[in-house]
Amino acid sequence: MKKTLTTLALLITVAIPAASQAAPMRPGPYVTGFLGITVPRSTDSSTTDFFNNTTSDERIEFDPGIYVGGAGGYDFGFMRLEGELSYKQADIKSITDNAGGGQFRNIDGSLGALAFMANAFFDIHNDTPVTPYLGGGIGFASLYMTDTFATSGTSRLHMYPQDNDTVFAYQVGAGLDIALNRRYSLDLGYRYFNTDRASFNGDLLTTSGIRFESHNAMVGFRAKF
Repeated sequence: MKKTLTTLALLITVAIPAASQAAPMRPGPYVTGFLGITVPRSTDSSTTDFFNNTTSDERIEFDPGIYVGGAGGYDFGFMRLEGELSYKQADIKSITDNAGGGQFRNIDGSLGALAFMANAFFDIHNDTPVTPYLGGGIGFASLYMTDTFATSGTSRLHMYPQDNDTVFAYQVGAGLDIALNRRYSLDLGYRYFNTDRASFNGDLLTTSGIRFESHNAMVGFRAKF
């Protein structure tokens, strides 16, 4: 995580002097690659154990994780339409029993999201090389839960089985497009990302409902053709 933040800061520092005299980018097709961090919000997991005929509810919290991806689309001047592929992953920080309030220890597991989005962003052009924008998109995400273990008392428990599920996803966001010249620019952006609840039942004995909701910050490099 420290390496990611250092890389983002370095890209911003290098780009600002070059952007101070650059002209805004022209309309046309473009591609973007980006790197950033994801900060997932805590989520509730509802688990049904078919073998013991029991249910449980836990609150899951995550550590910040990696956010990486790319997009390709067309800039119409006032609006950009694009397709985006991105990946987010975060380790599970804590699991708390909602019924009794007890907290599990020594958590080992993570949740990832591979998202395919169709986005529309509206550019607010002005007389500077810095163009604010806002917009959002819809699509779907393949959520992947690793085998997740935790300790309760003296017992090591298998909390969630490894599995994946594809669900509806959407995002909204805003940012700054900083022109380096008529062809290249730097993208400083924020995205709020959310999915429907995924169902994980990899061991066929239990099923857990979990969704991925996160705040995301990124630095991207855009090339116009």
